[in-house]
Amino acid sequence: NMKQVDCISKLFDIKNRNIVITGSSGLLGSQYANILSASGANVILVDLDSIKNKKLERSLRKKYRTKARSYITDISNLQEVKKLAKNVLRDFKKIDGLVNNAAFTSKAAKEESDNPYGSLENFPMKIWQKSIDINLTGVFFCSQAFGKIMTKQGKGVIVNIASNYGLVGADQRIYGKSGLNLPISYAATKGAVVNMTRYLAAYWSGKNIRVNTLSPGGVLDVTYQDKKFIKKYSERTILGRMARKDEYNGAMLFLISDASSYMTGANLIIDGGWTAW
Repeated sequence: NMKQVDCISKLFDIKNRNIVITGSSGLLGSQYANILSASGANVILVDLDSIKNKKLERSLRKKYRTKARSYITDISNLQEVKKLAKNVLRDFKKIDGLVNNAAFTSKAAKEESDNPYGSLENFPMKIWQKSIDINLTGVFFCSQAFGKIMTKQGKGVIVNIASNYGLVGADQRIYGKSGLNLPISYAATKGAVVNMTRYLAAYWSGKNIRVNTLSPGGVLDVTYQDKKFIKKYSERTILGRMARKDEYNGAMLFLISDASSYMTGANLIIDGGWTAW
């Protein structure tokens, strides 16, 4: 039935919408960039890794024939974020959506040192500060800069990415000495993002700007997770496994499109049931 198909595609239609994604070249960022491009959006790819980001831009343009474009920005630097917003507005004329996906993660921390966190009692200030700067201040700077544009337009959607570990304490039993534990700074910043979403949604009440959180669980990534960790993490979820990297795509498309038109200030938890028991 063509009418039904048409109705469904209209629900999720984001054709020609311009959507900013921070941390776009990462494991999940590139997934979001693909699903939104496949649905017709022009994605504005914001990352520090210019090589990976440029490669992603080329592949999206080729695959989906959209106007994907990459920008190098350190989101923890206010001047750079202001400059980014100015440049994106110049290049795209309007901004329909913002996905605050960039984060300082275990993987990034592990690249800096083998056991980047040490114990909580000796937690490195450098990592605490970096987490705050990227996961929290960066999300605020981007929301501020692009939200300003959205208020002028009288339209916009923001999706902030938190984590199941922004909602509950990390289960220390599954980590052992793996060094894969997401640290206190991650938990603190992701918890803050959940409430920052509510604040922004309430603040922009009447401005036609919706702001929601997506809280994903752990994603399988064999490049740095060992078998023992994967097994322990999987046993701790109701679905008995870690997420595949493409399993948040449906949620992202839902949140950024008009399919979620009556949703704001909310937190969508997709964690295989981690927080449900």
